Amino acid sequence: MIHLLPRLLPVLLLASAAACSVGPDYQKPTAPTATKFKELAGWKPSAPQDEIDRGQWWSVYHDPVLDGLEKRIDIDNQTLKASEAAYRQARAIVDQARASFFPTLSGSQSDQRSYEAAGASRSSGVGTLSTGNGSTVVTTTNTNGRGGSSFNQYSGSLSASWDLDVWGKIRRTVESDVANAQASAADLASAKLSAQSSLATDYFQLRYQEALKRLLDTTANEYQRSLDITQNQYNVGVAAKADVLSAQTQLLSAKASAVNAGVLRATLEHAIAVLVGQPAGDFTIEPGELPSTVPVAPTGLPSDLLERRPDVAGAERRMAAANAQIGVAIAAYFPDITLSGSYGSQTADFAKLFTAPTLVWSLGADVSESILDFGSRSAQVEQARAAYDADVADYRQTVLTGFQQVEDELATLRILEQQAAVEAEVVKDAREAARLTLNQYKAGTVPYSSVITAQATELQAEQTAINVTENRLTASVTLIEAIGGGWNAGKLPRTDQVEDDTSFLHMIPITTDHPSNSDEPPSTDKK
Repeated sequence: MIHLLPRLLPVLLLASAAACSVGPDYQKPTAPTATKFKELAGWKPSAPQDEIDRGQWWSVYHDPVLDGLEKRIDIDNQTLKASEAAYRQARAIVDQARASFFPTLSGSQSDQRSYEAAGASRSSGVGTLSTGNGSTVVTTTNTNGRGGSSFNQYSGSLSASWDLDVWGKIRRTVESDVANAQASAADLASAKLSAQSSLATDYFQLRYQEALKRLLDTTANEYQRSLDITQNQYNVGVAAKADVLSAQTQLLSAKASAVNAGVLRATLEHAIAVLVGQPAGDFTIEPGELPSTVPVAPTGLPSDLLERRPDVAGAERRMAAANAQIGVAIAAYFPDITLSGSYGSQTADFAKLFTAPTLVWSLGADVSESILDFGSRSAQVEQARAAYDADVADYRQTVLTGFQQVEDELATLRILEQQAAVEAEVVKDAREAARLTLNQYKAGTVPYSSVITAQATELQAEQTAINVTENRLTASVTLIEAIGGGWNAGKLPRTDQVEDDTSFLHMIPITTDHPSNSDEPPSTDKK
């Protein structure tokens, strides 16, 4: 076998020299990018927090309870664990594809003793039997005293095959799988950002329901005092029974609204429990205050958005994967070249198996090519090109949607900031109007219906003011999510990290229940 290597070496060198990757090399397509954010014109975000580490972007709200809840997202959120498992699966697919670069080696060993009855057409002695897999079975036959015969069969072989990647089919497959793994990593980052944003939104809505309930409880106490005044007026004959009933209705309505706020608060607490991976029955958030200030993270330049949003990065990586699949499809036009060989032994004595006098071997090359496929390969190429075009469209749509979301939240924050200033004046005037009207009713100068109207206006104004604050907080969360939180494209794993990556997973500290990697040392590779 050794003396054939000089003959095969030129073939291998020729194949290596001719090796190429057919299909188009990936060039990132252009995407529609604005030169500026329109909604930023004439508006300066209040209190930008450039010094804040946007890896923990929620810290801009200075809420210790929110900080603690957000940190549990990495550890206990089950949706995030599923995304992390999908990334590990994508990495395993890359490892599987890379294995195709190397030869496959297999071995077999079989020992068997058989018996044939008298009359069977077998002669005594030693014979050989081909197995068809490159090895030879040796038989030794002995005739027993009853006219039958028994014989031994020994076979042993090693075989290898190597698919020469002359046209780059395997290289393009690996290229596609690496890009898909990077897209999966972006999906993981996107799922993490979405979970963080959902938690912050639910948290502020919960605090809003608490603030609303406190307002309604306070209002109910005030309505109780109004009812007492009306009841006293009725007792002395200066108020009608209808006034008492109106005051009672107003009081009960406020109490009912307070009960409903408690229901919504409980529902939001349960939603947060699910986000942090806890049973709702075992999870409690202590009452707290709704923040009164609304920090807004700077948006940066529109072009930065393409590097800061994980969904945009994921869409771009899927384009790269689809582009490589075009090369895989085109490679099917060219012949497959496979080297194969076997190394075995034949002997009637097991102790002599694989000794020099008993060795057999074979070595060869196979070339296969489809001569007529009635357009199957061309259809596969067209399918791959169409899939790439679809991914390009999805990428551009993702970019457009990203810009829309940023513009939406900038407009929302700008307008709500103006509304908050107006509502503060409305609340101030409504409180004074309600106080004056109640005093006028006591003096008998206005009917009780005027008191009802003034108090209802006051309550509505205060509810609206609290709701505007809550809307501003949730809009700020949505804006931070729209600009990618603390993420950027530099956090995507490189190709070498995808192929042997633990450092990227350290960036997203998900705890899993699977013990298979517990003995692996931590990576020292840092980006």
